[in-house]
Amino acid sequence: MTEYLQPIIQFFEQWGWIPSSIIYLGVIITILIENRNPTKTISWVMVIVFLPLVGVILYYLFGQKFSKVKKLKRINQEQSLRLKKEFKRLEPLMAWSIQNIHNKIGDFARVYSYLKNERLSSPTLNNEVTLLVNGEEKFKYFLESLESATHSIHMEYYIFDLDDIGTKVLNILEQKATAGLKVRLIVDSFGSPQLVRHMRKMRGKTNIEFQAFLPVTFTSLANSNYRNHRKIAVIDGYIAYIGGINISDRYINPNGFGLYWRDTSVKVVGNAGTMFQISFWNSWNQTDGDPFDLQDGYLRDMPVVAEQLSAVALVSSDPGSLGPFNMEALLLSIGEANESIKLCTPYFISSEELATALKTAAGAGVDVELMIPSTGDSWIVQHASFSFLKPLLERGVKVYLYEKGFLHAKTAVIDGKIAYVGTVNLDFRSFYINYEVATVISNKAFCAQMDEQFEIDKKECSVVTLKDWKRRKAWKRGIDSLCRLLAPLL
Repeated sequence: MTEYLQPIIQFFEQWGWIPSSIIYLGVIITILIENRNPTKTISWVMVIVFLPLVGVILYYLFGQKFSKVKKLKRINQEQSLRLKKEFKRLEPLMAWSIQNIHNKIGDFARVYSYLKNERLSSPTLNNEVTLLVNGEEKFKYFLESLESATHSIHMEYYIFDLDDIGTKVLNILEQKATAGLKVRLIVDSFGSPQLVRHMRKMRGKTNIEFQAFLPVTFTSLANSNYRNHRKIAVIDGYIAYIGGINISDRYINPNGFGLYWRDTSVKVVGNAGTMFQISFWNSWNQTDGDPFDLQDGYLRDMPVVAEQLSAVALVSSDPGSLGPFNMEALLLSIGEANESIKLCTPYFISSEELATALKTAAGAGVDVELMIPSTGDSWIVQHASFSFLKPLLERGVKVYLYEKGFLHAKTAVIDGKIAYVGTVNLDFRSFYINYEVATVISNKAFCAQMDEQFEIDKKECSVVTLKDWKRRKAWKRGIDSLCRLLAPLL
């Protein structure tokens, strides 16, 4: 057998560089003609040039703009057309709501106009909003809301573990579904593999309507880069939860992992439930689940507006979005800032647009503060994050490293007038690749709570100064720079 293979081996040893070069050149040309963000294009080219075989494999698995994205764009367009009639019907009410919001927060109301015009969310008033710090606060309210459900429960989570809290939640969902409520559950197949396997075994034995989002199989491995990172729940159409907290014991302090988990979630009760229902409905329509009509009792009629309560809207984005909506909505608010910008994120792989906005705001005299974890859960991402800090420090942005545990909160509060809480990290993946969602909240008391919590968290931080940062050892700065090359790919 060896004697037959020898000529083939000799051929590839002598001439193998020709087909290899054709493959590499073809991949590079493909990257260039896709008209990506230039930074991302250069990053992929460098990975393929310096890690030839590994680079091509990585590009195949995580870099291509597959036909899946085209399909997602088509789905978004179809669902936007479905909602167009409803948005047109609500146009007078939305215009009145935006004017009402403008009277309270001035030009920050442009964010709500943006969300309306992009048909991402109607601005809603008459909402009660509760800030929930960490899993121990969220799950106390969350379990009570699930127990009190009388019509429907819709949940969409990236991670749903079958541990203590996960089992409790799943048991309640089964009880409610058995009692006749409509219970629908979406989890990300990559983030919740244990639950996916469990629910497959329970097929035909459970009353929960369950869907694994973008199932990961060998044939679909190349599309596994697109993950559903959302974490929302809607109970009876008017109670909703959103934030960074997944269904897992890890998020409850103290936990068995020996790591303090600092996270943020929000409970919303009121008209915004309609927007949460629409967001879930959009996700459900991208699975194989049986379709349902939102008009079948899932939407609540808007009651009389109580002006003292919170204005709330949602920002959803995914790989098929026309633009990085979550980043754009945040940039609108940053551009209006006059006093303060306070950001929390576990991963800071900043886009050029965001970095420029923060530096410009700081240069204009706005007090810009950024909080990230001192130690992350990804070595590469952590060092890549560090590489973005020096230019911010040079322009006056204040940076804090959270020391108490792992900071997983994804929040922003600006001028004490508008706040963002959701699933969106300040990185390329959240802005451009993942399915993400955030809530935009305008309420003076709520924003004051957010500001206060930021000050509490600062007490658990070390302050980063430009002088100290420049003194970091050269090999550490070198690692930061190397990891930064992969930043657009992380």
